[in-house]
Amino acid sequence: MINYLLTVIGPTAIGKTALSIKLAQHFKTEIISCDSRQFFKEMSIGTAVPSAEELAATPHHFIQNISIFEPYSVGQFEKDALKKLDELFLKNNIVVMVGGSGLYTNAVLEGFDDFPEIDPEIREKLNKQIENGELKILQNQLKELDPESYNSIEIENPHRLIRALEICIGTGKPYSSFKNKDKTKRNFIPIKIGLTAKRETMYRRINRRVDLILQEGLLEEAKKLYPHKELNALQTVGYRELFDYFDGKCTLEFAIEEIKKNTRRFAKRQVTWNKKDESILWFDFETNPSEIIKKIETQIHLD
Repeated sequence: MINYLLTVIGPTAIGKTALSIKLAQHFKTEIISCDSRQFFKEMSIGTAVPSAEELAATPHHFIQNISIFEPYSVGQFEKDALKKLDELFLKNNIVVMVGGSGLYTNAVLEGFDDFPEIDPEIREKLNKQIENGELKILQNQLKELDPESYNSIEIENPHRLIRALEICIGTGKPYSSFKNKDKTKRNFIPIKIGLTAKRETMYRRINRRVDLILQEGLLEEAKKLYPHKELNALQTVGYRELFDYFDGKCTLEFAIEEIKKNTRRFAKRQVTWNKKDESILWFDFETNPSEIIKKIETQIHLD
């Protein structure tokens, strides 16, 4: 029996959750989430965690399963996700995975190579630059040294930005060159389903989502998390901008516009990253799920 991992890919706010549920219900299977922002119990509004109704519609895994106080890496997620997939494939040879960042999706689909040890002084210097407000300078440096990583990681997250840069600087090679040198063998065939929309539509949906999560209580959620703002899990869009507001660095209106702007930038990079993958089957975000299911069924061989 051949195993298949139906992987739903696309920019933020495009409708991946809704489609993944339709697919899971049709194939009578379960969903693995690889949205690293949704792993954490304390972060639900700002990360647009699926609603109680959506979570009840079909079993989900890796949604709010750990605390922001627990260290958790993409390498650990890769191990945990593969273990869960082995369990799920015993029940059904088709499983659905809904994508977050390219980093976490690729961890499951392809795996990672080991990274070399880097002189800790490099990280210390980069951290000082962040403290001095040089985030934009470091983002441009990564764009120059490793355009592939610039387009695939969440560059608004200082920890991820520093991790990529310290490898580039410490080895003289792009961070991306250490990933997936040899494709790791998996016990499944991935079928990648990509959702797309015109840029104006995508940006409008992002702006609307930000307005919605603010109505749902994002400000109050961020206030509760503010005392822990230095934690790695909280170095992400939607929280960091509000922390600046709480610190008196900007107005609330400016912080909200920054959330929208940074989310749009992240979505644009997601699109750029995914466009390079010729194996993705692309559909307009308004395509009827039944059409997508028909296409998937042409890719599946029942043994």
